[in-house]
Amino acid sequence: MNAATTRIPVERRFPLTLKQSITSIRELYETGKQQRWAPETDIPWASFDIGALDARVRDAARLTWSRRAWVEYAGLSETPALLVRLCLESGRESDPKYFLTVRNTEEAWQIECFHRYATLLGGYLNRPPSPQQEAIFNQCRHRQVLDAACNADAFFTAHAAVEDGLELELFRAYLENAREPVARRILEQCVQAKERHATFGWLYVAERAAAWSDADRAAVAQAVLGYLNEVELRGYHCPWLAEPDGAESQANALTAEAGLGAVSRDREYEILWSYLETVTRRLAEFGVELPGIALAARRPN
Repeated sequence: MNAATTRIPVERRFPLTLKQSITSIRELYETGKQQRWAPETDIPWASFDIGALDARVRDAARLTWSRRAWVEYAGLSETPALLVRLCLESGRESDPKYFLTVRNTEEAWQIECFHRYATLLGGYLNRPPSPQQEAIFNQCRHRQVLDAACNADAFFTAHAAVEDGLELELFRAYLENAREPVARRILEQCVQAKERHATFGWLYVAERAAAWSDADRAAVAQAVLGYLNEVELRGYHCPWLAEPDGAESQANALTAEAGLGAVSRDREYEILWSYLETVTRRLAEFGVELPGIALAARRPN
């Protein structure tokens, strides 16, 4: 998409309705405010014992945690762009807009933690080791959702519901396998936030789906399939899907073995497979049909 041809919708602010209309989402917004935390003081950074790890494990883990920052960084532009899009459209409820302001702050806190932990492990890495992998991160999502031709509900479903739900399942698994105290505390905070983010996504999809036309449902299916096939199954969260023997795949394996907040590729495969089945069922409840996803052929050896 060429930035010069991105057509941003004309703002239609009035009538401006600010009353609470989706109680469940407003409650998530209030909970997010109440559960705010500070990376500087709520993570036990001083307890980290770098001497307990050999150099090979440290190098692997700093790559794994640097990659977490690269992935989460998408939210710093995606979330405000989505917020702007919802604000431009007449008739959009206030509750999702308020929630997105909290979500963006929590994304920033997570990035700060990933960066700081990678630094403790020997130094944050500011780009992937494989140049081919950089393209998967440069998705220009902010331009996608701000383009007037983009179906906002379709974009929201793909990224705020489906993707955020997958992140939650992966981070729950990372937490279960984290033995190092600092990694574990970071992941506890991440899971707490991501539970709200994923819940928000699916709640708002359910709210909007009742009014979807056949064209809307087709757009949602296309957006979700595009995200899964062109982003997720190309190794966005699970690098072994792109390069089974690559540096990042090997680093994740070592990080998992050391209990530093990762899981094996076999466990990630199980999570992906189960989650894709869940997504297919959930979207079918809204009249959105997804064809089978070719994940079986990508099973780790």
